[in-house]
Amino acid sequence: MSTQAPSDLFELLDVEDFQKRIIDGYNDGSAELGLEADLSVARSVIPPGTASLRDFSYIGPDIPAFDRSNCVACMECVTECPDTAILAKVVGQEDFQNRLSTADEETKEQLEHHLTETKKFHTVPQKKGIEAGMFGIFVDPTKCKGCGECVEVCGAHDALKMVEKEEKGLDWYNKGFQLYRDLPATDNKYINEKVLIDMMLSQDAVDTFTGGAGSCMGCGEVTALRMMLAATNFIYGPESIGLIAATGCNTVYASTYPYNPYKAPWMNSLFENAATTAAGVRLRWDQLGWTDKKVWCIGGDGGMLDIGFQAMSRVLSSGMNVNMLVLDTQVYSNTGGQTSTATFLGQEAKLSMHGKATPGKMEHRKEAAQICMMHPNVFVAQTTPAHINHFYRSIIAANEYDGPSVIIVYTTCQPEHGVGDDMSSHQAKLAVETRTFPLLIHDPRNGDLLSERLSLKGNPALKENWAQRDDKDLTFINFAATEGRFRKHFDAEGNPSETMKAAEMDRLNNWRQLQEMAGLI
Repeated sequence: MSTQAPSDLFELLDVEDFQKRIIDGYNDGSAELGLEADLSVARSVIPPGTASLRDFSYIGPDIPAFDRSNCVACMECVTECPDTAILAKVVGQEDFQNRLSTADEETKEQLEHHLTETKKFHTVPQKKGIEAGMFGIFVDPTKCKGCGECVEVCGAHDALKMVEKEEKGLDWYNKGFQLYRDLPATDNKYINEKVLIDMMLSQDAVDTFTGGAGSCMGCGEVTALRMMLAATNFIYGPESIGLIAATGCNTVYASTYPYNPYKAPWMNSLFENAATTAAGVRLRWDQLGWTDKKVWCIGGDGGMLDIGFQAMSRVLSSGMNVNMLVLDTQVYSNTGGQTSTATFLGQEAKLSMHGKATPGKMEHRKEAAQICMMHPNVFVAQTTPAHINHFYRSIIAANEYDGPSVIIVYTTCQPEHGVGDDMSSHQAKLAVETRTFPLLIHDPRNGDLLSERLSLKGNPALKENWAQRDDKDLTFINFAATEGRFRKHFDAEGNPSETMKAAEMDRLNNWRQLQEMAGLI
């Protein structure tokens, strides 16, 4: 047992030693039998990025296959992947040709499979007098869980499809991803800062979250975390951020010992006081002169809107430059899916079971965005990772804002919502289209009146009650019919219950309130 003082702890945490002694022990199964209970284990401190050494290649039978002929370099697959398992690079045409001419047959096959000409990075740069680039998509088989969300968001382009791993074999995929590592980082000349989705081409932005987190397949929360970290680090640099996390799913899948997917420093606080802990970090950093560093407090709707709401409200009222990221799944996913005050009317969940006496949750949903707006001079956004530009603009504005900010993010929880592993992005888009979860940005810098500060841009049919599809209103009932958590409210013919009709009216009333606040009606 070590006798060194806690102050010497970080000197003990040599990453190379941690890998050899602890991670390798967990990977080969020997750790639980004979791992020394030293100071680093006792304090549960994990070095940054150790989850990069985790191998998930045994998890799913399928893996995405890339068809270069259909790729348009939209980057949606790279952005929406919750596991940092599908990445992209742009290589200059001359470098690509040189590598082809000197490569062995196996490497040549990998180069020609993964890199392709696209209008975005080949044709457009040439017209601007910049060297044409070859765009490439690469899949890391050690991080891919096989959720298939990349295929879902690729959509009409059809540049990705799920195939059995045996079709090409894991060795082929490993060699393909080794090619990604061997290629130079994407040159800044190919990264247009005005095209926000291309931030994931930056190595700093991508490296902040390594993948290897123990989250469920297709987890909606992790995509939001990756995107927030990418946007912050792309603009402010890799040492610009500190994370304070409320107990919840995000702390479990990000610290399943000894695996930490974050390169940024982070700590876990109690369920209810993450916001006040973040305030303490902000005060100490300001004392040190680190006023430019960004403090992000992360929590679920349970930790931030229920038991931790008072703490968050106090920090918002303080005027401190602290950013809050609320991962809104509408349930306490970490404790088996019990309801929170963010849960929608009629939803079936733990402690709100659907039966003869009670048809699911009967409390109305707490609208955190409106409540946060009522605090003095707080930046508030309600967004989803599926609305990529809106999400990135929200994060960028929150980082720029000199004061408290709250970003409430719709994050699909596949097991509790009763949807497929590949459906996070799809369901988030549908939630916005049906007024289930409207997009909004409230920026105090835009004026004195609420109607000047609040923008609903990004939602469909801004001045209408509902958007339409096939000449029919697209309502909350259309959304609820696609998710297992509302399945008992529909009969065999698909007709909704009275509770679903009440829930539909609840969502419409919320939308009309937002319209009024934004000066649209």
